[in-house]
Amino acid sequence: MSTTRIFKTQWFSRFARRERIADARLVEAVRRAESGLVDADLGGGVIKQRVARPGRGRSGGYRVLMAFRPSDRAVFMLGFAKSGRDNVTPDELESLKRAAVLWFASDTVRIETAIAEGVLAEVNYEDEK
Repeated sequence: MSTTRIFKTQWFSRFARRERIADARLVEAVRRAESGLVDADLGGGVIKQRVARPGRGRSGGYRVLMAFRPSDRAVFMLGFAKSGRDNVTPDELESLKRAAVLWFASDTVRIETAIAEGVLAEVNYEDEK
């Protein structure tokens, strides 16, 4: 069992709900990353993973960007359909890297406060079995 805690930002939660991306797909993306299967390492603790559309494969699905520190935490921050855009802009990537630094520096109290305030939602592994 992984010790990585998985979170979704408020923005990402809305995106995932709208696109019907199940938490099980997010857990799968984190497990692939933990196994060394990272689609793109964008630096600064930000990685990009492919997530399948419901009923389809990963190649034509979604791209998700997350702050990722193995055996610690993964925070899903941004997602988009491959058909909708090619990639993030350099400015977006810099903002995501700054956000990743803040999420990695957050202690348990700050994380729990963010959950209570609705800024983050935790993905529960038990719900995905």
